[in-house]
Amino acid sequence: MNDTVIVGVDGSPSSLAAVDVAAHEALLRGARLRIVHAFSRPADLDPMIHGVLARAEQRAHDRAPGLEIDRTVASGETLTVLRSESRHAVLTVVGGRGHGGFGDLLLGSTVVQLAAHGHGPLMVVRGRPGPEGPVLLAVDGSPAGGAAADFAFAEAALRGAPLVAMHVWNTWSEPTPYEGPADPLNVVVDLDRLRERHQRLLEETVARHRDTRPGVAVELRLERARVRHALLGASREAQLVVSGARGHGGFTGMLLGSVSQALLYHADCPVTVVRGAE
Repeated sequence: MNDTVIVGVDGSPSSLAAVDVAAHEALLRGARLRIVHAFSRPADLDPMIHGVLARAEQRAHDRAPGLEIDRTVASGETLTVLRSESRHAVLTVVGGRGHGGFGDLLLGSTVVQLAAHGHGPLMVVRGRPGPEGPVLLAVDGSPAGGAAADFAFAEAALRGAPLVAMHVWNTWSEPTPYEGPADPLNVVVDLDRLRERHQRLLEETVARHRDTRPGVAVELRLERARVRHALLGASREAQLVVSGARGHGGFTGMLLGSVSQALLYHADCPVTVVRGAE
């Protein structure tokens, strides 16, 4: 089993904050930390880079004394380098903002590509500093959502934190059962039946994981609301949000579910996107 946490650095405050989080995550897992910097032009490789890496390594040692740490400078585009490095990692961590190098991650599609096609979970460090509260699991009942639930329960156990399993539903986000004629102008939605179905989905998702993590306190939260709006609001009281890479609904050609993308760009705490089995 891989035993390395990867963190991408470029010297920006955001990437150094990611080093803090990655060091903590490695310590929790009994893993080692690998600090990575990518460069695409030979001119980018200069003594300043090694100074950046040295500062990042010292910061990680300060955050987690005794942690095994190594560092590397890799030639290539950000996405290519991190995808390759993530093959050997239990978790890849990046900052939410930066300059050059890994700072490009949230300035376009790179972070979406990495979350969709990288290897293993991707954590983006963003939102308020030093977030506290429960681990928030976005439950959607998809195959990727099952892998996300595994990760969220494990993360809550590692952190000694409670878990909020939240499922948001509404009548316009998916096909719904209804009574009456086929004319869409005459559709009458059976809200009670729909609510019961979503409650059952939430309960079944959590039940599959409770037995393996009996020490994790779990709160089930079912809300009828706009999905992204509700989850972003809940992120203000969480220390981490965990989401599957692809949910139900949306466009099949999308690299990443729209809810996961919204969390990556707008959540008020770090976000981990977990891919399901290939």
